[in-house]
Amino acid sequence: MRLNGNVLVLNQDYQPLSVCDVRKSVLLLLLEKAEMLHDLPSKKIRTIRTNFDYPSVIRLRRYARIPYKTIVLSRKNILKRDNNRCLYCSSREKLTIDHVIPKSRGGADSWENLVSACTDCNHRKGNRTPREAGMTLLGKPFQPNHIIYLRDFYGNIHESWKPYLYY
Repeated sequence: MRLNGNVLVLNQDYQPLSVCDVRKSVLLLLLEKAEMLHDLPSKKIRTIRTNFDYPSVIRLRRYARIPYKTIVLSRKNILKRDNNRCLYCSSREKLTIDHVIPKSRGGADSWENLVSACTDCNHRKGNRTPREAGMTLLGKPFQPNHIIYLRDFYGNIHESWKPYLYY
């Protein structure tokens, strides 16, 4: 079996650090620098003498200090966070950015106040809050962590990763 899968790497405090390939994760496990939290039961790593579990999520045994990674607040990143869908109607057509609390009412340019919206919903909401406009958000806006953006490079996130990525 080829070792070309991806493994979520967590810090000692269970915070997501990165994604590595299976080969690197097996090396960390064999050197006892990490412990396996989840495996893929449908897959095994076979050697001449034994079989090993195929890792999906590992946790480092020692805390790794890394500089805090922030995601830049931009139109592109807000659309990415919201899966290129309007957070009012789920449309993928003519997307723009909407302030949940309008700027004229003190709404900030922040992750928690900006959402993707189609132009129809944005015009219908106008200079009002969603409650005043009789509209509901399909999801709560949040500041994403850097691991969420790895799904663009690695495809869909495995089910066992979701508890650690704040889903």
